[in-house]
Amino acid sequence: MSEVGTVERTTVCVAGGGPAGMVLGLLLARAGVEVTVLEKHADFLRDFRGDTVHPTTLDLLDELGLGERFAALPQSRLDRVGFPVGEHGETLVVGDLRRLAGRVGHPYIAMVPQWDLLDLLADAGAAEPAFTLRMSTEVAGLVHGDGGAVTGVTWRTPDGGTGELAADLVVACDGRGSTARAEAGLEVVDFPCPMDAWWFRLPRRADEEAPALTPRIGPGRMAVVIPREGYFQIAYMTPKGEQDALRARGIEAFRADVAAIAPDLADRVDALESMDDVRFLSVRLDRLRRWHVPGLLCLGDAAHAMSPIGGVGINLAVQDAVAAATLLAEPLRNGTTTDDDLDRVRRRRLWPTVAVQTLQRIMHRGIVVPVLAGRRGGPPRAIRRLMAAFPPATIVPAYLIGVGLRPERAPAFAWRAPEPVAADRG
Repeated sequence: MSEVGTVERTTVCVAGGGPAGMVLGLLLARAGVEVTVLEKHADFLRDFRGDTVHPTTLDLLDELGLGERFAALPQSRLDRVGFPVGEHGETLVVGDLRRLAGRVGHPYIAMVPQWDLLDLLADAGAAEPAFTLRMSTEVAGLVHGDGGAVTGVTWRTPDGGTGELAADLVVACDGRGSTARAEAGLEVVDFPCPMDAWWFRLPRRADEEAPALTPRIGPGRMAVVIPREGYFQIAYMTPKGEQDALRARGIEAFRADVAAIAPDLADRVDALESMDDVRFLSVRLDRLRRWHVPGLLCLGDAAHAMSPIGGVGINLAVQDAVAAATLLAEPLRNGTTTDDDLDRVRRRRLWPTVAVQTLQRIMHRGIVVPVLAGRRGGPPRAIRRLMAAFPPATIVPAYLIGVGLRPERAPAFAWRAPEPVAADRG
């Protein structure tokens, strides 16, 4: 990154150092495009909610030469998605990722702390001369040229530092609360969401195996138990708008609710000492009508906030980043990027976005709403019958969750030979 007077300059400024921002920065840097990623936090050691790395992202890491290093990270692997049924803990498998063998290199979902993945991507980026990562640097606003196009950003640091970074293109990868998205005034289409989510963790014993991602369903209650190294991460779903009432009931009532829906975890709910141990997330489902204005492109949650149903949000955002790097690397190198180039990214990624959001809305209506209303205590009967009568049907949900409707492959300029594990920092 070079300085021009008091204004620093780069070719691409990426707002947000999450998975989409880091993947985009790494790919563009490997194409020889000067890129600067601005991340507002001082490090990646935060309690992320989405730590699922799906088969398409695992294959992408292989293409980038990072697969072996990723495989060496502490992780759990899930190869089935199912619902508990019956009185003895049986699981009805509705998505069997093992059936994807031969279609993907890794027929499972890897549960890896997101900070480990981001550190891996940051290390890979640091090896590229065109890549700069600036931590503790938050995008404060957009800078506009005389014609109104976005020409860069202003930034600030926790110690009061401020500055301006000029760029040929600003890419907002900073989530549904994106400063750049809000300031650009892009029109948002909102879809109703019937639930909110409460995230917390409970201890996991070393001998507790959990090869399946298993939602827990009971009348008026729904939770997803996600196995991670040393603990379970749990998303507890409640009807939208009931957060004040739930907090008012207090931690003892909350523990009782959790124990009722997950009896096998009842012996450890005391690990929740207060409601401060439970993180509230207002679930949103939306997408922008346009993902760009001149000089600015939105990707991932900044372009389309996803429901947690299916856990596909992060991997969809990574696919956005791969498509953007593939389509924009050459015009960025040549200094010829146009509005149509930016819209090509939206056109390529719109179909999988709309399809996933449509499926999520169907699942909201067909499963989440009747469960939270107390009208259903398990998966729909039609799904039970289909999966019991024809187990190969489990490949359909597995494909939708693990691969998606338009998987992206790394562009040729980003491929690298596998990096040995010894190259990882220890």
